[in-house]
Amino acid sequence: MSFQSLYRTYRPQRFGDLIGQDATATALRHAVRDDRVGHAYLFSGPRGTGKTSSARILAKALNCRELSVDGEPCGRCGACVAIGNGTFMDVIELDAASNNSVSDVRDLLEGVHRVPSGAAKRKVYIIDEVHMLSTAASNALLKTLEEPPEHAVFVLATTDPQKVLPTIRSRTQHFPFTLVPTGLLTDHLETVASDAGITADRAALERIAQQGAGSVRDALSALDQARAFAPDGLDESTVAALYSKASFDERAALLDAAIDRDGARTLEVLTQQLDAGRMREP
Repeated sequence: MSFQSLYRTYRPQRFGDLIGQDATATALRHAVRDDRVGHAYLFSGPRGTGKTSSARILAKALNCRELSVDGEPCGRCGACVAIGNGTFMDVIELDAASNNSVSDVRDLLEGVHRVPSGAAKRKVYIIDEVHMLSTAASNALLKTLEEPPEHAVFVLATTDPQKVLPTIRSRTQHFPFTLVPTGLLTDHLETVASDAGITADRAALERIAQQGAGSVRDALSALDQARAFAPDGLDESTVAALYSKASFDERAALLDAAIDRDGARTLEVLTQQLDAGRMREP
């Protein structure tokens, strides 16, 4: 089997798998359970916090043949498997970062009024980085959002919601995604490391979580990098050597010395970190 990065291997497949987005996951699951799904959603937030994954999970839940009583997709039926593999014809995705013209949006929406195929219950349109659509493309999308067909659901994802046309934002349910706290991210890395057979102590995983800066995807990519650097096992010193970056405690020591106006201590801590090559990055 070819190598697959950890962030792809451990991409969330159910609402319950989402890390640090409990309120959003619960709201979406309840909307599916109670058949109160809106026609358009706006998922906004920093990169790697689960926006696109949540859109795909919602698409699964809307088309699942064995939906659980609490609104979770089964993950086993043909629709769930096909959506997970990216081969479900009625889940249509567009990356607006590289496909942002009016013709791109018109091509995307060409079949929006056609009823779903026999394998689907709803058509789901996922537009990533929607704020990068041109003005003409945004207006073309707006026209459909004003009078959407009943079978269509739109999920718009963005890292910059203020750049999305106000007229589009007003026609969506807006769910902000937040950065994941370091402790929760460290717990997740522990689970992943155990399942993937990666030997790592808690302190090492905490340093890796800090490197992820609240992004689950970035943290998993950092764990991949650390595993390649030290395949026999990870400890805090190994991770520190990999990143050559001051730890939280080291940075805190520098701040404490500055706050205390202890010039000698400030210079001492700064010199130690410079000598260790840990002050090259902001």
